Amino acid sequence: MSQLPQIRIPATYIRGGTSKGVFFNLEDLPAPAQVPGAARDALLLRVIGSPDPYAKHTDGMGGATSSTSKTVILSKSIQADHDVDYLFGQVSIDKPFIDWSGNCGNLTAAVGAFAISKGLVDEKRIPQEGTAEVRIWQANINKTIIAHIPMSNGEVQETGDFELDGVTFPAAEIKVEFINPGDGALFPTGNLVDDLEVPGIGKLKATMINAGIPTIFINAESIGYSGTELQDAINNDEKALTMFETIRAHGAIKMGLIKDIGEASQRQHTPKVAFVAAPETYTASSGKAIPAGDIDLLVRALSMGKLHHAMMGTAAVAIGTAAAISGTLVNLAAGGSERQAIRFGHPSGTLKVGAEAALVDGEWIATKVSMSRSARTLMDGCVFVPGDIL
Repeated sequence: MSQLPQIRIPATYIRGGTSKGVFFNLEDLPAPAQVPGAARDALLLRVIGSPDPYAKHTDGMGGATSSTSKTVILSKSIQADHDVDYLFGQVSIDKPFIDWSGNCGNLTAAVGAFAISKGLVDEKRIPQEGTAEVRIWQANINKTIIAHIPMSNGEVQETGDFELDGVTFPAAEIKVEFINPGDGALFPTGNLVDDLEVPGIGKLKATMINAGIPTIFINAESIGYSGTELQDAINNDEKALTMFETIRAHGAIKMGLIKDIGEASQRQHTPKVAFVAAPETYTASSGKAIPAGDIDLLVRALSMGKLHHAMMGTAAVAIGTAAAISGTLVNLAAGGSERQAIRFGHPSGTLKVGAEAALVDGEWIATKVSMSRSARTLMDGCVFVPGDIL
């Protein structure tokens, strides 16, 4: 029986922030995958190696975690005053499913560098030395992001001494600005804090916000945690994971993201669930001590059903925005005062986020959130998938 040869597709494997993923230029994809639909999803699932019942991604480019099961498609922007259109796909590990409902803030740091290196940004906008400002249109959520990419001798500078907790080695600093990151009503229920009724758990105080990515914040103590937990404390506890998924599903209904509980399994990427607490000294996953005096609050967040090893960039946008608004659970955990920047503790260390929010006609609006990340190309070449996938 004859078999079709493998398909060869130009691709780049890049670390962005505390995530990594496979990046494609839209024009390099096979024609059936250049448009949204089943063919595109089938191709990208095979690239990553999903679904994998062994949860290893041995036969693909994925890393079998929410941080490493990611794909990105870029193209020259069709939006005015933007350089590149950025589409993100979060690939499920054990199901034949790609969630296109949200952005990846970490990989955003790599978008500008890829766009420059692949000729997607007008050469006139790229300095030989200094910083290139790449205007990104985030196509999943229809938002503008500005990435400030360091340049040296006309090329993207990836090496440097900027250290990011959750990433082993230093690299060049990339400043990222999320412009007007709110999606519709910043607080979809109209409240800074809601009573969220969760079967089997009871009534939880929750701040539900649409900024960066839809996120549900709850107090750590209300679910029996301190906010200093590392991954093993939660990811090895099936009862805890079930609890968080139940909270996520019922929060999604209250936020208007889904209509019934059954839809939650088809929207795994959003919303996120995070729990917050006042500062407390703890030891990060690297073994580094994080003094309570070095942070404003503690935050732990789940992604794709597991506690994240650091912090998702989009969730950091939500954290920064919520912290800037007096009365949210995030703001209260940070001491309750008005602030335009916070440093929070996560499992791998700390992260500083700046945010600007304003009350306009009785409604809160997030105007800008900024943070520093880094990115580095790990491999540039081609990926191969079996020819019968399309």
